[in-house]
Amino acid sequence: MKFTSLFVAILGAVGAAAQASFIGYPPAGSSIHPGQEITVQVVRPNSIQGSIEVGMIIGLLDCQFLPCPPPNARVGTILFNGDFAPQLHEQPGMPYQNFTVTIPSADFLPDNVAQLGVVRFHLIGAGPSPVLEFNNVTLGIVH
Repeated sequence: MKFTSLFVAILGAVGAAAQASFIGYPPAGSSIHPGQEITVQVVRPNSIQGSIEVGMIIGLLDCQFLPCPPPNARVGTILFNGDFAPQLHEQPGMPYQNFTVTIPSADFLPDNVAQLGVVRFHLIGAGPSPVLEFNNVTLGIVH
């Protein structure tokens, strides 16, 4: 019985990894400007295991002190809070969704480094099991 439970737990972890989303755009190291609208692309690879999307948050954290804390510790200013409904497109060949967000004003963001963080909550499997994912890229803030 213990072996069966361990096997199911391992399969669940592998399934969660296969469902893992990532930030397709903007690439790490890109420069952003306060007040600018940018596109954030969140990609969710195809998987044979079912997934029910619950919601997603996109945040921007000014990193005055490096390294930035991970997005599971601080999200920063919320740029988007809502549904995640990726659609299959030819490029990059995986389901993704684009979000247009506005970078906060210059008063809020000094010339520095910022962390764009994405938090995704979804359910996987027949159980289903809850999964909370954290992704981030570091961006440069330029006035």
